[in-house]
Amino acid sequence: MPNFLPINTILVPQGAEYKAVCRGLSGVTGSMPTVVAIPIGMKPLLKYLQQGQFLVPKSRVLIMGICGSLSDRYTVGDIVLYQDCVYQQKRQECDRNFTTQLHSSISPKVSLVKSLTSDRVIWSAAEKRHLGETLAADVVDMEGFTALEFFNAVGVSVAMLRVVSDNCQHDIPDLTPAINSDGSLNPFPLAIGMLRQPLAATRLIRGSLTALKVLKQVTNQLFSGNRLE
Repeated sequence: MPNFLPINTILVPQGAEYKAVCRGLSGVTGSMPTVVAIPIGMKPLLKYLQQGQFLVPKSRVLIMGICGSLSDRYTVGDIVLYQDCVYQQKRQECDRNFTTQLHSSISPKVSLVKSLTSDRVIWSAAEKRHLGETLAADVVDMEGFTALEFFNAVGVSVAMLRVVSDNCQHDIPDLTPAINSDGSLNPFPLAIGMLRQPLAATRLIRGSLTALKVLKQVTNQLFSGNRLE
């Protein structure tokens, strides 16, 4: 049952997340979506999307990647499917039919969630819990709202499937300074941010590796038709 949905394009943040999705698709036969590595962060993503290439009406775009949890209900390795994204009192909804189809194809392993999009890394556990409670959001990422706002305006159906890489009980390193203005990661500030908080860094690396493994598995399962165990 390859690519039964049909999904035209997968957008996934560049780097490890992009590589995990590509590994998940390797060996899958049948019609394959185009996988596109996107910049990290709201402004770089918007600039990238405005350059075009995605304006195909009636197409379906699946955004994949990892996210952070804002709630005790979601922990490292959990698969989440977005219902909507909020950013500064504004809200954008994912395509309901597309989301429902995805949900039925990978449930019961996937949870429907509400997401917050942030223009910086939310690294402190206290801030994560506070945002989760005050905004009634379950997870946080740095691209969701921008992508939805852009694609909803041009009539492209979007669903978002992510895997939780860090929980809301522990801090992670503040890696905002490591994100370049073009949405790429700068290795030097990244290394310094990790070294400043070695315990938090170890936890982040471990959580990310777990999430990336699940991201690879769920990608493979979606397009090969195999159920997740």
